[in-house]
Amino acid sequence: MSLSDARGRPLHDLRISITDRCNFRCTYCMPRDHFGSDHEYLPRESLLTYEEIIEVVEALFPLGLRKVRLTGGEPMLRRDLPHLIEGIRAVSSELDIAMTTNGALLAQHAVKLAKAGLDRVTVSLDALDEAVFQSMADTDSFSPQGVLRGIKAAQEAGLGVKVNTVVKKHVNEQEIIPLTKFFKDANIPLRFIEFMDVGNTNAWNIADVVSGKEIRALLQQHFGNLKQTPSSIKGEVAKRFMFDDGYEVGMIESVTAPFCGDCTRARLSAHGSIYTCLFTSKGHDIKSMLRMGATKEHIQTAIQSIWTQRNDQYSKDRSDQTLDLPKVEMSFIGG
Repeated sequence: MSLSDARGRPLHDLRISITDRCNFRCTYCMPRDHFGSDHEYLPRESLLTYEEIIEVVEALFPLGLRKVRLTGGEPMLRRDLPHLIEGIRAVSSELDIAMTTNGALLAQHAVKLAKAGLDRVTVSLDALDEAVFQSMADTDSFSPQGVLRGIKAAQEAGLGVKVNTVVKKHVNEQEIIPLTKFFKDANIPLRFIEFMDVGNTNAWNIADVVSGKEIRALLQQHFGNLKQTPSSIKGEVAKRFMFDDGYEVGMIESVTAPFCGDCTRARLSAHGSIYTCLFTSKGHDIKSMLRMGATKEHIQTAIQSIWTQRNDQYSKDRSDQTLDLPKVEMSFIGG
């Protein structure tokens, strides 16, 4: 059974934030002046249990769900993560199960995650230079070398690996070429992300955005011709580009080239609400239904109703009037 929203977009992907905690304080996601030592995280009882998460996945699979991505915060801060992955994998061998992570804990967990049924990881890495990395992540406890060890461990465990880099003007532009050279030599796909106005705490300004077009121009100066290649997956967020030697880079251009028209993603927050857009402020409470004894059929009907009425396209409608609207924070809803 296929499920489409008011703009004809199917629900194929579910991004699940399993925790609002993170061991980084990235300036574009959880800036320390808003998420300091006195920040109150969600209490454990407010988080969806693994069994509740699995029940939502089971309810959505018959409606066309084919991809689940675990996010946070940092998902590896949640205990017994392999247990959740095993439960999701048991729903169907056809599900593509991925995880987004900062990679700091990946080296010690990669083998267990792969054995549990995880297919792929996307690792966030904004710089190879240690000073730039620690400045953007606002941490002196972790290093890019530790993240690279996690990437290697993930590959050795048989997991697919991609790397995401958020580019912010006058902050890490100088890292674009070193990152590309490193991951080009390693044949690991790299995706550059325009600095986005997610949430209301990251002091977003259009002047801080390095566009995908600017990034491509810089890459071509150093590495030669770059051609766009067609996407094989409907709803894919990254535009793909290939160098003449076959190495592929991606661009996620939510600011300068919105992709709302193909968006197939719903998001399940750490506290159990369904959100239909990364930039929204309003979620739909599913946790209360689960804890009042709702069946999978009840959950399925509720999400059907939410999705079929979905009409949002924030990135395409972005304007001076929308920028100051309250939006859910990235750490709460996942990327």
